[in-house]
Amino acid sequence: MVCGVDILSETLAAIRTGNPTSGMFVRHAPWGRAYPEVPGAGFHVVVQGSCWLVPPDDAPIALGEGDVVFMPRGRAHTLVDQLDSAVTEAAHPGEPREIDGPGARSALLCGAYALGRGRTHPMFDELPDFIHLPAQSGRRNGLRAIVELLVDELTEPKLGTSSAIPALLEPLLLYLLRTWFSSRESGRWATAFTDPTVSAALSAIHADPAAEWSVDELSSRAGVSRATLARKFAATVGEPPLAYVTRWRMLTAARMLREDSLPLASVGRKVGYASEFAFAKAFKRAYGVAPGRYRREGELPAVAVS
Repeated sequence: MVCGVDILSETLAAIRTGNPTSGMFVRHAPWGRAYPEVPGAGFHVVVQGSCWLVPPDDAPIALGEGDVVFMPRGRAHTLVDQLDSAVTEAAHPGEPREIDGPGARSALLCGAYALGRGRTHPMFDELPDFIHLPAQSGRRNGLRAIVELLVDELTEPKLGTSSAIPALLEPLLLYLLRTWFSSRESGRWATAFTDPTVSAALSAIHADPAAEWSVDELSSRAGVSRATLARKFAATVGEPPLAYVTRWRMLTAARMLREDSLPLASVGRKVGYASEFAFAKAFKRAYGVAPGRYRREGELPAVAVS
């Protein structure tokens, strides 16, 4: 599983952009809040009390203290203290942090992670719109530890709390996904992380995206036949090996364009393209814009869902 965790970390580093945004809100029953769709991925952590998350076209989800909900596509939804409560407000930046009321107190930490535009990763395609991770499910793990630290910092602020919160939000996304995939008995990417054949090929691609990969070379690294690798890779990753090579090259290049000041030709060479022209053509085909324009325009920011 260590190999899979490395692939997960590298994937998140490639598709994450900017810093996570977050906000705390406190309401007293009765209350109801609408959350519009946001770019990137959203999350809620129930710090105190309980509530319901109501998707637009699915069954409501009961949430208790310490529960986490992750929305990998930032889908719209509502939160209410009870299912018969009216939705009277819409989440927006700058709104009051706490509104008094006659009923029980609920406190939630809500936020968003910005994800790269235009080119997704197949790992995220497999995820449901709403992932509920209950606080009491299974044994104590890293996710529960981070949530408990967040709850402690938010309910009893201390020296350094303003620095502790963003520092804890950074690994929260990793632990959300690690917990989800670890709990799955089936699913493409849950298998990809643990299957030695597929994980060996993925590790090779991630370690050296500029290499002249072929299915023969990747199958040799994985220690299986060409046909076996092609079948297993497509079944778990969701696309053929060489299609994933191109995808990973483009995600890696996009990250370098956002974070580094290397010349475009140098970025292209680092992901396997001998000429700037060939790199620019491949990048525009993947993202719809030339790499220079992508670098200038940057990424769409995450929207706080406070």
